[in-house]
Amino acid sequence: MAQTFDIVIAGAGVTGCAIARQLARYDLSICVLEAANDIALGASKANGGLVHAGYDPAPGTVKAKVNARGCALYGMWSEELGFLFRRTGSIVLGFSEEDRAHLEVLEANGRANGVPDLEIIAPERIREIEPRASREATCALWCPSTGYVDPFDVAIACAENAAANGVVFMRSAPVRAIDNLIENAPLQAGGAPLSSQPVRFAIHTPRGTVRARILINAAGSGAAEISAMAGGEAFQLAWRQGNIVVLDKEPRALMPLYPVPTPVSKGVIVTGTVHDNTVITATAALRDPGDRDTYVSDVEALLAGARKLVPDLDTRRVVRSFAGGRAVIQGLNDFLISPSSTAHGLFHAAGIQSPGVASAPAVAELMESLLREAGVTLVEKPDWQPRRRAPEDFDRSTTEHQNELIESDPAWGRIVCRCETVPEAEIVAAIHRTPGAVSVEGVKRRCRAGMGRCQSGFCQSRVLEILARELDCHPEDVLLEDGGSWIVDGVLKEDR
Repeated sequence: MAQTFDIVIAGAGVTGCAIARQLARYDLSICVLEAANDIALGASKANGGLVHAGYDPAPGTVKAKVNARGCALYGMWSEELGFLFRRTGSIVLGFSEEDRAHLEVLEANGRANGVPDLEIIAPERIREIEPRASREATCALWCPSTGYVDPFDVAIACAENAAANGVVFMRSAPVRAIDNLIENAPLQAGGAPLSSQPVRFAIHTPRGTVRARILINAAGSGAAEISAMAGGEAFQLAWRQGNIVVLDKEPRALMPLYPVPTPVSKGVIVTGTVHDNTVITATAALRDPGDRDTYVSDVEALLAGARKLVPDLDTRRVVRSFAGGRAVIQGLNDFLISPSSTAHGLFHAAGIQSPGVASAPAVAELMESLLREAGVTLVEKPDWQPRRRAPEDFDRSTTEHQNELIESDPAWGRIVCRCETVPEAEIVAAIHRTPGAVSVEGVKRRCRAGMGRCQSGFCQSRVLEILARELDCHPEDVLLEDGGSWIVDGVLKEDR
């Protein structure tokens, strides 16, 4: 029998998980459907993690509305949800008078969008703020509110907090079809609880059918299909693919350094990370949907762009390159965050390209406001818990606390990932969180086992063994990532 929920959210990227967390505070039954087998496997994973401040979007756009507000919310969200966030500030470097004129436009945009404390600065001030920035720069836009996060850490933190407040997550559940059960009937206003509203959608997945009174479309690159299946607007998504390069850790993480942006991209950006790596992000090329290949020409463009911004950057220290895609609505260089005009009860959070990570908390706020405007009564739960206790991070703990952990469980002393100092107990905890890791890469995203210089060269086999043990499956059933990505095929040599 199909289970009925007040709200079903299609998509468990950073947008869907942020919306789930925002709505979990209310007396609603909520289910999040995710096509992949884990949280944040789309654009949220293939992402530089920058929390852009909001000076780039054109004033009056949806992006402008949610970007600056989302950036402002990150301090509170990181404190409540226990994910790492650094508000470092950023510099957009200019190298000519033409660039300076563009910086003045960005400054005016930012002021119109509510970005605080913007300032165009001279070379002496550039060197004071970021000594490694190019000395060829003649001017720059200084923005103190920019920062960075691990984007999948944000999504996972939101998902875990939502789950702790009663939200159900169904992974490996791609939407195959949607029945619109009540056509042309608006939501009932007047203060009645959502649970008294009629069921509007039957959503069919390989894991069964779920029924929903309201459907929120946060499906990333699948958002156009969800809209079509539910009777919503027709729109087309382009795949704006981007390559990203990760360098080994630096003694001091760089603040985000931007070039003057282009009409379709913020350009090649060099930034530190919360774990002190350097990331060079990202190219922007229209390619076939689903293309996640890395291209030599793109990587070369990234390295050349990075050296222009940071001439002393040692680009030989690359530890990883990868690619992903942003789902861009054709003909609309903006987010689509609105109720459907053709399918009552369907709400869109679609076309979330850059600055999607930065905007996620504000997109969640906006979705709550749209539900209220549509007549949905939201009553806060008396036991709502906004805080998530961050999992133990052995590498960041004091020696005293590390010793306490080892005394409590010897598995804390068995180091599996030497690059990132990740012990067995931390990996076991990542598997048993809700929703927990079900693949080697899922472990990697939750506790960084495999994120270091050797990129799993030494620890992958041990992580695989732990997953097989904790998930009670055979090693050949353990996945690297999503469905079909098996790592081993069977036993080569029996024990003697």
